Amino acid sequence: MTTTGLDEFELLDETWRSITPDAARRMLIAAAHAFADKGYHATTTRDIAALAGMSPAAVYIHYRSKEELLFAISRVGHETSLTLLSAISGADAVERLKNAVAAFAGWHAEFHTTARVVQYELGALSPEHHAEVAELRRQIDGRMRAFISDGIADGVFDVPDLPGATLAVLSLCIDVARWYQPGGRRTPDEIGALYADLVLRMLRPAT
Repeated sequence: MTTTGLDEFELLDETWRSITPDAARRMLIAAAHAFADKGYHATTTRDIAALAGMSPAAVYIHYRSKEELLFAISRVGHETSLTLLSAISGADAVERLKNAVAAFAGWHAEFHTTARVVQYELGALSPEHHAEVAELRRQIDGRMRAFISDGIADGVFDVPDLPGATLAVLSLCIDVARWYQPGGRRTPDEIGALYADLVLRMLRPAT
């Protein structure tokens, strides 16, 4: 899944390529960088405008508030994750879970800047926006839970606590965004493969 030949700003542009017009997309890219770097509360609209190469007033042409920028980033990031998991295929339950974990962990490495904002700034959303994002998170949880449940039904996973196991798997993948740095020892694809192997070892029956 690695996108080669792109710097971090270009990777973010890939994430938000469906956002139009161009100025609105530039604002989202700049906001994602600023929130990931300084945190939502320490970031000002002036910081975002400066990163986007626009005037502070230009922010409000496309987004009513800083919180609305955060919501747009969070919504699209969660929708992207859900689409990723919904497209997972495989010959059997083991292969499907392996592919799901590899894709989900790899995404949190490759798009770590966006993922940090998506996963760690939820508390700054308004109640209405938080509820919308929470529903997307429930669907993501449901997709991963279904992959594990299929393996339980097939007798290839030994999982006495399905909700707890699902939370553990999702948390393992999500935490990649917290520590990942480009140019490290492992690529996003290698991290995805490592985490997929770890999860399968965790869920398979003891021999």
